[in-house]
Amino acid sequence: MSMERPSRGAFRRDRWQTSWAVGFAAWLGFASATVVAQPAPVAFTGGLILPISGPPISNGVLVVQGGKILAVGPAGTPIPSGATVRGMTGRVLMPGLVDTHSHVGAVAGGDGSSPIQPEVRVIDALDVRDPSLHRARAGGITTVNVMPGSGHLVSGQTLYIKLREGRRVEDLLMTNRQGGVAGGLKMANGTNSRRDPPFPGTRGKSAALVREKFVAAQDYLAKVERAKGDASKLPARDLTLETLGEVLSGQRVVQHHTHRHDDILTVLRLQKEFGFKVVLHHVSDGWKVAPEIAAAKAPCSVILIDSPGGKLEARDVDWKTGGVLEKAGVVVGFHTDDPVTDSRLFLRSAAFAVRSGMSREGALSGVTLAGATMLDLQERVGSLEVGKDADLVVLSGDPLSVYTHVLETWVEGLKVFDRSDPKDRLIATGGYGAGDPRSAHLCCFGTWGGAQ
Repeated sequence: MSMERPSRGAFRRDRWQTSWAVGFAAWLGFASATVVAQPAPVAFTGGLILPISGPPISNGVLVVQGGKILAVGPAGTPIPSGATVRGMTGRVLMPGLVDTHSHVGAVAGGDGSSPIQPEVRVIDALDVRDPSLHRARAGGITTVNVMPGSGHLVSGQTLYIKLREGRRVEDLLMTNRQGGVAGGLKMANGTNSRRDPPFPGTRGKSAALVREKFVAAQDYLAKVERAKGDASKLPARDLTLETLGEVLSGQRVVQHHTHRHDDILTVLRLQKEFGFKVVLHHVSDGWKVAPEIAAAKAPCSVILIDSPGGKLEARDVDWKTGGVLEKAGVVVGFHTDDPVTDSRLFLRSAAFAVRSGMSREGALSGVTLAGATMLDLQERVGSLEVGKDADLVVLSGDPLSVYTHVLETWVEGLKVFDRSDPKDRLIATGGYGAGDPRSAHLCCFGTWGGAQ
């Protein structure tokens, strides 16, 4: 899926957006300067490298420094002098995993005051010290689209984060093409957003409310354009319409929860009417309407669960969805919806898809590069290529094998998970204290049963 800079007059929030973008960029530059990258190159040699963007490399060489990938290639690829060389014989290296839909960080979004709340921001509700982030690292996940819940037609602005070690949410932020905080907009339809007033009671009313609000956003944008920067003519700032304006101008991608076949088509109908970019999430019935999804060029972030149950509208969910969509020409990725699926088990999604007809290459891309494309981050993450962020996972074996373990997870050239460390192993394997946020402050990891 192409995620290019908007060609039509990109919506700008004039005086306030410019000052925010400049201020954020300045802050980010300061924050980046304070992050400690590895002082010398690190070379991983002798392992099987899965670049995702190209064929596997046996007995490969991967060199990282300063948070970026310096080189990737077969044996004999030059290694800089002074590099730390790590033998990877018998190991598999692949890009850090990209989870396009997760609720790690104990996030809470919109409340019960209205069904449409695009002004709500995940950045104001994410706990970076919650153990769920550490569990995601244990699963090899390095980039996450953190979402508010799906109980609203619009439940707020999602947040794209790197799972760096950090004390504040600002330590995990990523930037978008405009230099601001990277994220999408969470929308939903179907059963979840149908409640008592002021929420809609039917599917038809749900679509009508969304349409009404986007029409208002179009009018808001038109007023901003007519003002041509004249502060006296600008409309009063409206955070709701401002955010929807970012969607309409292509600056913010809609990340849309939808299950049933008719609900999927309703999303595509609204997308065609208003021209916004959309990623379809869950798509339990996606296999029923694959041609329509392909014609709309809408990427799909699929969830594959390994046990029955859940809501009635997802009763026809099927592992074959990934393969059916892939054959139709749809860009297919996967997500955990953590805690629906434990982040530590994310690679199983790709394995389930292959078992049910998806290609191995497509499934591995689905947890890496395809996901990065859905977040418009494909130029930075999702594959092992020179110049991209040094996000990688070291595996004990084939990524699609149930017997394989994540041994190490690296974010921008820094190791953030190491299964050989008793504290990290406890997070990976469960056991006493694995989910306790206080455990990092306690002393006795070596004596607990889960640390063996």
